[in-house]
Amino acid sequence: MSNSNLVAGSLAEAMAEAAAEIEEALDVLLPPVEGPEAVLAEAMRWGAMGGGKRLRGFLVMEGARQFGVARDAARRAAAAVEMLHAYSLIHDDLPCMDDDALRRGRPTVHVKFGEATAVLAGDALQAQAFAVLAAEETHSDPAVRAELAHRLALAAGPKGMCGGQMLDILAEAASEPLGEPEIARLQLLKTGRLIEFAAEAGAILGKAPWPLRHALAAYGRELGAAFQIADDLLDATATPEETGKATGKDAGAGKATLVGLWGVERARAQAERLAAQARTHLDSFGERADLLRQLADYTVSRRK
Repeated sequence: MSNSNLVAGSLAEAMAEAAAEIEEALDVLLPPVEGPEAVLAEAMRWGAMGGGKRLRGFLVMEGARQFGVARDAARRAAAAVEMLHAYSLIHDDLPCMDDDALRRGRPTVHVKFGEATAVLAGDALQAQAFAVLAAEETHSDPAVRAELAHRLALAAGPKGMCGGQMLDILAEAASEPLGEPEIARLQLLKTGRLIEFAAEAGAILGKAPWPLRHALAAYGRELGAAFQIADDLLDATATPEETGKATGKDAGAGKATLVGLWGVERARAQAERLAAQARTHLDSFGERADLLRQLADYTVSRRK
């Protein structure tokens, strides 16, 4: 599909096309292997492929489209982000974390392959994500590749996903419930940083001017906050059939969420406000960013 047709098409069509392209890229970048380590490759593919919204990958590709980045380069960067995301889900589902048996409507990696293999599959996916970003096929400019790897590392490390997961673990054991600022910071690190990077990655690939790069990053930051609240709303209100994973677990585990703190209606209103704020950061991009504007609306209205 051409870029012009992509703009004219619906968000659902554009996301489905991007998801299919990302799935194809993952199939190439995570090939089956023979020999004793074949089970590791199979576990990596099970965790990274076979469904999902590919929202983060779509953000990479749609951000890259704003700057005329070659589609193949955008696909590779999107696949790397999805590998990193898959690693985090595999580890998050482990018994020592959230202990989930279902992900995207099928058994989680540790249920299917065992805990040790799941840990290794997550580790290997994280490493492969950086290998893809560092490869010359992703971008001819080594400075761009280094910037992508650096920004992804920041989003994934102690000031990003890992730090947020640590705060989540500590919150469950805390004697006093977290307040609004603490929950917002936890969610920014655990979920928001990677979504912010995904939005910014296309601008990095396109060597965009700093104001436009900052605008996309700010869009991603607001979108990530709205996404997490919407995810918590789904846990509180949706069925496992709708989401493809267990629901109602946050309240049962005493997890710190803004839904638990505020209630469903106030949390939904805040998610909608954040989505509206995200859209304002796209003013400089004109009609070309309409799919990103629609994505902000979709983030808070989705049911899976």
